Amino acid sequence: MGIALSLARKGEGKVSPNPMVGALLVKNGKILARGYHRCFGGPHAEIEVIRRAREKTRGSTLYVTLEPCSCFGKTPPCTQAIIKAGIGKVIAAILDPNPINSGKGIEELKRAGIETEVGVYEKEAREINEVFFKFMKKKIPFVIVKAAASLDGKIATQTGESKWITGLEARKLAHEMREKVDAILVGVNTVIRDNPSLLPPSKRNFLRIVLDSRLKIPLEARVLKEQIKAQTIIFTTPRASKEKLARLKNKGVKVVIVERGDEERVSLEEVLLELGRLKILTLLVEGGGEIIGSFFEKRHVDKVFLFFAPRIIGGKSSLTWVEGKGVRILSQTPRIEVRSFKKIGEDLLVEGYVK
Repeated sequence: MGIALSLARKGEGKVSPNPMVGALLVKNGKILARGYHRCFGGPHAEIEVIRRAREKTRGSTLYVTLEPCSCFGKTPPCTQAIIKAGIGKVIAAILDPNPINSGKGIEELKRAGIETEVGVYEKEAREINEVFFKFMKKKIPFVIVKAAASLDGKIATQTGESKWITGLEARKLAHEMREKVDAILVGVNTVIRDNPSLLPPSKRNFLRIVLDSRLKIPLEARVLKEQIKAQTIIFTTPRASKEKLARLKNKGVKVVIVERGDEERVSLEEVLLELGRLKILTLLVEGGGEIIGSFFEKRHVDKVFLFFAPRIIGGKSSLTWVEGKGVRILSQTPRIEVRSFKKIGEDLLVEGYVK
């Protein structure tokens, strides 16, 4: 099962909105075939190993990191292929959280006389697909905050200079993170100040999200270009300029009007619900500090990737990576369960979950 979990991870960033799944077929103590779900719409892991094992599948044991599907989707149900292949036993790490299939796949296999077992490496299997499990439960994206700052938490000097705080290796790794998510989100002030393109290195079906309550975004902003590589969606409020709205739509930019939240800003709850309807499972929030602060205040952050450069910028007016209202007392602070510290060149990467 450990091998199957390692195989599953190879599908990261390629299978969404499906879960990552790995599988092995074993017979007489020997591995017949290995496989994983490679891309959305492609064969599931179970189908891949059955095809690779060919006629040797009868009486074998299938190890799979998620309960096999029993319903038609982009592909036929895996349970029928397992039964047809004559597999004698199926060991699944965890049940499918999708209510359409949850428990039904295992029951179908049992009715066909196949021995089943569930719960081997369950914790690890859940963690690998933490994004999928959250989406199935809440129908909103798994939110990752990524920031690059000095050791004293600054993302720019008091004059606004921000390129580059971290080194080349850290910036390269941060850019590659976009390959593993479905969408990236920034506030309009970041667009005005930094004019980023927000494009991933090579990923397709990628969304760029801008929160802009009054449509202040410049019409020549880089994030509005190259819509073929990555579509841009602007979330705004009814207070936005109707003229600017029409001009953006004429450029082929999708603008979604949502209710106003705190301080006349775009409602984060409405944004997340709309992204959920669009089957966006992972959202990378890159700033600025006010936007990140809002996500923390509303308790919408699941995970953080924080890059710290060995610099001290200082200055009361220098921007920090998380701003907003902040908390009044320490007991209200979101706690970070730190999972790892890594040295990336001269910089430090802190990875953790928000509790």
